[in-house]
Amino acid sequence: MKIGVIGVGEIGGTLATGWSRTGHAVRVANSRGPDAVRTFADKIGAVAADVRGAVEGAEVVLLSMPFPAVVTLPGDLFDRAAEGVVIIDTANYYPDVRDPRIPEIDAGMPESVWVSRQLGRPIIKAFNSIMFYALSELGKPKGSPDRLAIPVAGDDARAKQVVMTLVDEVGFDPVDGGSLEESWRQQPSTPAYCCDYDVARTLQGIRAAIKGRAETIRDGAWREKYGRLFAGNPTYADVHPEIIAMNRSFNPL
Repeated sequence: MKIGVIGVGEIGGTLATGWSRTGHAVRVANSRGPDAVRTFADKIGAVAADVRGAVEGAEVVLLSMPFPAVVTLPGDLFDRAAEGVVIIDTANYYPDVRDPRIPEIDAGMPESVWVSRQLGRPIIKAFNSIMFYALSELGKPKGSPDRLAIPVAGDDARAKQVVMTLVDEVGFDPVDGGSLEESWRQQPSTPAYCCDYDVARTLQGIRAAIKGRAETIRDGAWREKYGRLFAGNPTYADVHPEIIAMNRSFNPL
């Protein structure tokens, strides 16, 4: 499968590496052009490109950029992608910490619905609800006990199945997170968000989400505790168990 990855930071870079290893034809890009990603591309067996080159002919495009950056993408970016291209959004909205306030989202619009409207394209929400450390280190073969799960939300059944297969290929059990309108159930500080749960617990977390509650946690207790955990610049490996325990404590199941 031809996959374009725009944004090769922690999440995008990890997924580009995993999909390249499983035999997909991966092109990688960021906002600074092919030379900025060439060393990484060569290392993982991918092709360095600009954003247009990453998308041209692609059957799947992964957007793994800071949340507001979607508005900087060219309006015709996907015109030369493969017919029926599947677009995956991995980003999360963290207002006042990293991102400017977006009134529509603050008024209740699901984050990926907003992204879809900026692109003018249907999208799938996935890989936003797992920490970088878990994605890079905790994947397991299919059928393994206690395999972690990743929810996938979207409106197109075919596109959702494509993404679920890609989730499985990098070592995680895909879970149907419902429609894109329901993707708020896997946004930051919801019960299914970054808690390292298996399928059963992830589904339980999705069902347990309460509209509007996560934003209060995100802007209050989460911000305070997360800042303390990363004081002194520890590695993700150092603090991962504490982050998971903190996230679970906000929404006990």
